[in-house]
Amino acid sequence: MPELPEVETVKRTLNELIPGKTISEVEVRWPNIIRRPDDPAEFAQMLSGETIRCVDRRGKFLLFRLDHLVMVSHLRMEGRYRLDPENVPIDRYTHVIFHFTDGTALRYRDVRKFGTMHLFRPGEEETQLPLSKLGPEPFSSVFTVRCLKQACLRTSRAIKPVLLDQTAVVGLGNIYVDEALFRARIHPLTPAASLSLAKVRRLHEAIVSTLSEAVALGGSSVRTFVNSQGHMGLFQQKLQVYGQQGEPCPICGTVIEKIKVGGRGTHLCPHCQRRGKTL
Repeated sequence: MPELPEVETVKRTLNELIPGKTISEVEVRWPNIIRRPDDPAEFAQMLSGETIRCVDRRGKFLLFRLDHLVMVSHLRMEGRYRLDPENVPIDRYTHVIFHFTDGTALRYRDVRKFGTMHLFRPGEEETQLPLSKLGPEPFSSVFTVRCLKQACLRTSRAIKPVLLDQTAVVGLGNIYVDEALFRARIHPLTPAASLSLAKVRRLHEAIVSTLSEAVALGGSSVRTFVNSQGHMGLFQQKLQVYGQQGEPCPICGTVIEKIKVGGRGTHLCPHCQRRGKTL
C-alpha cells in the first residue's frame, strides 16, 4: 500500500500535470470504487464541468480540489493515476476515467480494485469519514514529542499497531514503521504506554527523518509503486530492515529477523531493538 512518501510523490506529479484542466465527462467502469455519493452516475454528474485547481494530501489520501467540490481518493494496494491522450488504448484495470476538455484523460488504474473515491463540498471533507478521525501530519507543528507521548499513553497496545492506525500520526504504513522503529532502536512489540520520554523523542525524530528522506527520494518502489509519470521511487535502496530478513544489520551485523505483529510482517534487528532495552 502506498504510504505518505509515495502519496506525496503522486500529489506532486499530479500538480505538474492536471491543474487548470476541466472535466467534460467521468466514466466509471467499476462502481464499487465510488463511495460518496452512493450513485456512480451522480458522482459523474457532479464532476462534469468542474475544473481541477490543485491536488493536496492528507495522510495517505489525495485531495483533488475543484471549483465547487473536493474529491478524496485513497489508492489502497495498487491504485495509480495516469494522464494520457484520449486515443491511448484503455486496459481492463482502468476503472475510472476523468475526460478533460483538452483531449486528455486522467485514468485511475487499480489491479486489486480496492481504491476509494469520495466527493464533498469544500470544508466537509475534514469533518466526515474517511478523514475525520486522522491524527496529525508528521511534518506539521502539531506533531510534537509531547503529542506522540500522549498518544502512546492512551493505549496498552504494542507500538507498531499504534503507529499503523493513523490516529497517533498519519501516513505511516508497514515499511516506514519498521524503518522508524529500527532507527529509534525500539522493539515493535514494546507496549506504547511503557516508552520513556527519551524513547518517544527518538521515535519522533526517526518518524520525521525517515519520511523526509523517503519523500526526497520519491518513495519506495518495493513492489509496484510508480508515480503519475511512470517513475519509480528510490528510497528502497536505503531500507535498513524492511525486506532485509536474513541479511546482516547495517549497525551491528546481527541477522535481521521477520516476525508477526498484529498480523503484519515485521522486520527488526534482535540486537539493536531488544525488548526491554533501557537505552
